[in-house]
Amino acid sequence: MLVLSALLIGLGYVLLVSLLREPARRRFNAIMVAGAGAAYLSGGALGPWEFAFTAAVTYCAYRGLDSYAWTGVGWLLHTGWDLVHHLKGAPIVPFDAHSSLGCAICDPVIAIWCLCGGPSLPALVRSRFSRRSGGAPRATGRDGAGRILPRCTPTTTRPHSTTC
Repeated sequence: MLVLSALLIGLGYVLLVSLLREPARRRFNAIMVAGAGAAYLSGGALGPWEFAFTAAVTYCAYRGLDSYAWTGVGWLLHTGWDLVHHLKGAPIVPFDAHSSLGCAICDPVIAIWCLCGGPSLPALVRSRFSRRSGGAPRATGRDGAGRILPRCTPTTTRPHSTTC
């Protein structure tokens, strides 16, 4: 159940953030990974390493303001830090012993999405269904037999040729 709920949380996050327009989507993700990087500071279970980790994720978040790849790297770093905390027995949420493990399952979902460029999921779904339900390019007219003509541009090298 932990695995399924963590995966659903990751997918839910990706879906909701997908609704933001660019560049706000990329910047919001960078801010979120920065916050996630600082989440373990209050516990201090790993001593000064908590500060070093926070600095590394903050750098990734800063670079992530302009690059989804850096934000993805930040989420992957956080995944590793979650695993370290889970194995040490110092969870991100003190009253939930498996919270760091759940976070380590959720974060790679977000990281993969970021490493794919943070696409809008609703736009991807719309484009998939539009290809299946017709798939032809938008028409510019019909030929003499009533068939839809694809959008084409005339070529300059051969007088009666077009390229699509």
